[in-house]
Amino acid sequence: MSAYPEPPHNEAPAPRREPVTWIGDRIPHADHAEAPAATPPKGIPLPEFIRRNPARWVIGLVVLIVAIVALLVARESTSPSRPIAGATTPESQWPLVSVLTPGVRPVTTTVTFTGTIHARYDMPISAEGEGGRITAVLVEAGDHVKRGQVLARLDQSVLLPQVNRLAASLEEAKAQAALSAAEYRRAQGVEAAGALSAEEIARRRAAAVTDEARVKVAAAQLAEAQARLQKTEIRAPADGLVLTRTAEVGQMASPGNTLFRLAAGGEMEMRGQVAEQDLAALSVKQKALVRLTGIDEPFEGEVRLLGAVIDPQTRLGEVRISLKPHPSIRPGAFARAAVVVGAAQRPVLPQTAVLSDAQGTYVLVVNDDNQTERRPVRVGDTIAEGMIISEGLTGSERVVATAGAFLRIGEHVRIAETPL
Repeated sequence: MSAYPEPPHNEAPAPRREPVTWIGDRIPHADHAEAPAATPPKGIPLPEFIRRNPARWVIGLVVLIVAIVALLVARESTSPSRPIAGATTPESQWPLVSVLTPGVRPVTTTVTFTGTIHARYDMPISAEGEGGRITAVLVEAGDHVKRGQVLARLDQSVLLPQVNRLAASLEEAKAQAALSAAEYRRAQGVEAAGALSAEEIARRRAAAVTDEARVKVAAAQLAEAQARLQKTEIRAPADGLVLTRTAEVGQMASPGNTLFRLAAGGEMEMRGQVAEQDLAALSVKQKALVRLTGIDEPFEGEVRLLGAVIDPQTRLGEVRISLKPHPSIRPGAFARAAVVVGAAQRPVLPQTAVLSDAQGTYVLVVNDDNQTERRPVRVGDTIAEGMIISEGLTGSERVVATAGAFLRIGEHVRIAETPL
């Protein structure tokens, strides 16, 4: 089938036109008449808009190809260069790096944690018995007291007269009991002569026993009143340090209302929370150094108690460090503790030599051919001298000290030896 339709039979054939050469888009050469669009190859139909403007679409296609090539060239030029196999670089152009051979040194492994200072035995002290109004406060917070020392005194205006009255009653009962006992003894002396009847002797005996019982009753009443009177004096239950004082003169003291807090024996301790994996490395009696905020010198202590449970929410366990009494150690202070859990020989590197990325922590090592190699390592701890490497190095390697991130793996370098 022809690409151009045949003219109808009843019409005269159209005059034949000569081919026209095109320059640009639909602009015929001056020497030729307008010609129809180029006929597309058979079997590849083109869209109508391409057949109408073939030159415009050819130019657009060329521009697109040029843009793609430019993007590929730009990408290749900005990608990091890789060592080319077989390519050689003059040694004078190799990067100059500083390396160190760390060796090994004795280092201690420590478990550090933070916490708060507490009194080892924190004893709340309040009024006993019926309570009453405070008439005197005899100590202040921070005072060291002895067992039985009076801390405060309550109103005694009612109990003191009662004690005096009961004491007098006791003396009266004792005198009467002594008289009755004497009469009974005389009756017993004349009983054989028959001077007194048996009834009189029995009466005197009953009077002596009754008066002796009255003495005991009066003594018990006096003891009770004296006990109530003693409870008006709030005393220290043990030797120790007064931590807090809330008692004030004129205040009503009642049982259960804490007036003083006493650190028994003045003993202090630090209580902290330790991560689950570190708790397994701790044990009782291990030495510890505790530092307080604002105090340069650490305080020596030892692990006194390890928690029996681990909090399922925080994955932390409790640890308590006992401390010797010291004026600078005050309950409530923030503290930081370090417990030595082991000692070993380990390489120590400066922080500038240890790198990390998505694959983990590593260092760059220069091999015998003066080429860089990646060496994965594990950091065990950090000290003032640097990072303790627990795995990955033996200490005899040449490790790039600084600017390792700017070097490529397998790159030749020049060595500038520096001491550790």
